[in-house]
Amino acid sequence: MRIAQVAPLTEAVPPSLYGGTERVVSWLTEELVALDHDVTLFASGDSVTSAKLEPVWPRALRLDGTVRDPYALHMEMIEQVYRRAAEFDIIHFHIDYLPFSLMSRQSTPFVTTLHGRLDLPEHQPVFSTFSHVPVISISDAQRRPVPQANFIATVHHGLPETLLQPTSGAPSYLAFLGRVSPEKGLERAIKIARMCRLPLKIAAKVDRADEDYFNAEIAPLLKDPQVAFVGEIGDAEKPAFLGGAVALLTPIDWPEPFGLVMIEAMACGTPVVAFNRGSAPELIDHGVNGFIVEDVTSAAAAVKKAAGLSRERVRASFEQRFSARRMAKDYLAAYRSLIFAQRGRARLVSV
Repeated sequence: MRIAQVAPLTEAVPPSLYGGTERVVSWLTEELVALDHDVTLFASGDSVTSAKLEPVWPRALRLDGTVRDPYALHMEMIEQVYRRAAEFDIIHFHIDYLPFSLMSRQSTPFVTTLHGRLDLPEHQPVFSTFSHVPVISISDAQRRPVPQANFIATVHHGLPETLLQPTSGAPSYLAFLGRVSPEKGLERAIKIARMCRLPLKIAAKVDRADEDYFNAEIAPLLKDPQVAFVGEIGDAEKPAFLGGAVALLTPIDWPEPFGLVMIEAMACGTPVVAFNRGSAPELIDHGVNGFIVEDVTSAAAAVKKAAGLSRERVRASFEQRFSARRMAKDYLAAYRSLIFAQRGRARLVSV
């Protein structure tokens, strides 16, 4: 199958540090190549892939201070894909709704995985107008705000089975991983750790948009000697960071579309204690690989239970449900259904 993967230009594929969507695109692309498909990746020029790379801009936009209008470059990328659409059997976009209008005006099947939140008011007219455009959700929970969208599948993220592995040693602290922002609930994680009388290690990115929040709400809490702010980490550091934790805390306060950090923890054999929001109930088997909780009090109680879970069983749940190979096969099934449907429409037109 000739497959085009179209990634955001914000980060390289894969990113060196934070960048959930670009990491997923990388894992999917590599698995599709390993399954002997002909894959072309449209991405930034500093991306690294075994597929054919079509560099749209020399560097990831996050690292290129000269770019002030990222939408211009994404529009250019969509136009490039549009002009080359006949070269592919399927085109898979990862840039939200940007390609809907133009790509609807050509005949090659295309699909978009929606990686972000869909609960903003401005999403309603977009998905009503383009209710015919096929899209894929990354959790069933993500779909709820836009039932009018043409969802053809839900494909949970997966990561390579060998990327993150459990480590030896006795877990001795709680962990927070990802991004610092109000909806991620870091201040609640600090409170939970204090209630459990356990140290908290924080490996997280602070976006410019969240610097005021960080300085006002989080920085004062970091004076506690039991709270350690590590900063951003890459995949090489994650096994030790997550493997040394009694549990990963995700006290989110928003409809999280997926939550990649949760399956990263599971890959390391580390249970997850998550608030009952968004996708968390889909990813966590309560009492098996973690616990779903309602507030900081129940989270603190769950941490004590998490310490008694089998870390081998947590890892096994990851292998069964969240591998990159499973993800790739799920996407291939969606691709084939779209190609089959397109060929059926073409036959009807030719009759």
